[in-house]
Amino acid sequence: MASTADGSGQVAGGNEGGLSAQAFVHALTPIMTAVTAQIDGPIQQAADLFTTSLRANGVIQAFGSGHSEALAMEIAGRAGGLIATNRIALRDLVLLGGESPELLRGGELERDPQYSRKLYELSAAQPNDLFVIASNSGVNGSIVELASVVKEKGHPLIAITSLQHTSGVDSRHPSGKKLIDFADVVLDNHAPYGDSVLDLPDGGKVCAVSSITAALIAQMLVAEVLRRLTEAGDKPPVYLSANIPGGDDHNHALEAQYVGRIRRTA
Repeated sequence: MASTADGSGQVAGGNEGGLSAQAFVHALTPIMTAVTAQIDGPIQQAADLFTTSLRANGVIQAFGSGHSEALAMEIAGRAGGLIATNRIALRDLVLLGGESPELLRGGELERDPQYSRKLYELSAAQPNDLFVIASNSGVNGSIVELASVVKEKGHPLIAITSLQHTSGVDSRHPSGKKLIDFADVVLDNHAPYGDSVLDLPDGGKVCAVSSITAALIAQMLVAEVLRRLTEAGDKPPVYLSANIPGGDDHNHALEAQYVGRIRRTA
């Protein structure tokens, strides 16, 4: 049976220590506070880059591999978000690029830099597009190589990563560089080394936080960008939920302005 609030403001069903829902929230709360402390600095810088790109008819290109793909999904194609967004995914190599489905087996693709240039080409990026790349470690080959290509092509780049984790591991890219080495703005998701926050009795940690904090960062960015646009008198194209009457018609009409530049794949 599900736990409910007990009326005292505490959540029933766990203690602050050990393994419990309450222990996780207790550990997560200061991390969320640290993330939001970036509002007056890097969040503003990143929002400026977003706004500049959108006003120049650019598209926000978002990429993350593994669980960091959740960040790309938070930015591109969701209700309450910006229309001018495109989600890049490793499976684009198969769905759009003609590679064999076998390429996606085994989970090693995100460590391989050799396909990132093709991934960039499949994005159909134009000069005024902005890239947002998320990676908790910031060291895998596909991530670092795509960041390298993005800067080679002259795009601004926002990195969302864990500074604690990336500083504690070596790059897996042949250059020895990491995602943060290419970024114009770095947003720290404040996930700890290894991502998880609760200790297991016999060693090891569980309950990761990076997907939660990345989603918080993404929505802070959207809010700041929309503030800038609306205060300037612009009417920014944003998504309505497809699950309300008229949502599909509204969204499809706005998406038509970006034919060939944004994709809404599974």
